[in-house]
Amino acid sequence: MLIDSHAHLEMPEFRKDLTEVLQRAKDSGVEFIFTVGTDPGDWKRALEIAQSCSSIYAILGVHPHHAKEIDEKTYSVLKNLCQHEKVRAYGEIGLDFFRNHSPREIQLKRFREQIGLAKELKLPIVVHDREAHQETLEILKEEKGWENGGIIHCFSGDEQMATTCIDMGFYISISGSITYKNAGPYHEIIKKLPLDSLLVETDAPFLTPVPFRGKRNEPGYVRYTAQKIAEIKKVPFETVAELTTRNALKVFRLNLRNEFLFI
Repeated sequence: MLIDSHAHLEMPEFRKDLTEVLQRAKDSGVEFIFTVGTDPGDWKRALEIAQSCSSIYAILGVHPHHAKEIDEKTYSVLKNLCQHEKVRAYGEIGLDFFRNHSPREIQLKRFREQIGLAKELKLPIVVHDREAHQETLEILKEEKGWENGGIIHCFSGDEQMATTCIDMGFYISISGSITYKNAGPYHEIIKKLPLDSLLVETDAPFLTPVPFRGKRNEPGYVRYTAQKIAEIKKVPFETVAELTTRNALKVFRLNLRNEFLFI
């Protein structure tokens, strides 16, 4: 069994054929999907999708791209939505100094605030970090972002950053980008990371793995990321599937007695 720990099923790309997408995921061995609502326009849709299907859970928060849009009502709405049992984490939150859709100072401020809100809600955090590695680490350390667990989504840092995050208690989530031709440096990092600290994700509809690169990504393709990790680490695919599933169940605090017993 596989778990796609990070997708965006609420996005428009899935409006026309979500039922078929979910069936293909199931056929590929993906038993659970975590869909991530990253702005107020997506939160309710993400939660509705999670409520409509037993195999889907929601993650809600404000993406750094939308940090400048946060107002006095934002956090109260989020606090209310995050009370739902189907919401298993807070995110994705963090810093994006590549696109800079929100000013950097605002991103930094909102990242700290949202770590605080996640701690209040007692939810693990899902961290977005793009070309802001040092600042991300500093804030995670200063705000004790690890207190309720968390995930470094779509990891793009170096080995030292990965080790530091793991030491703090975070999981490192690997996307389909490791299947790309230019991903060699990340293969070397993955070789050195323990499997009991890794998750797999699609970030669908983005980051489509080979052999489907250029097309819309979808949860069923997380299998290709797991297969690549198995190849890189020279272990059976089944081992990667089992351990990344256990890791996901642990960080999202799921004990699925009739389907997968996590002890």
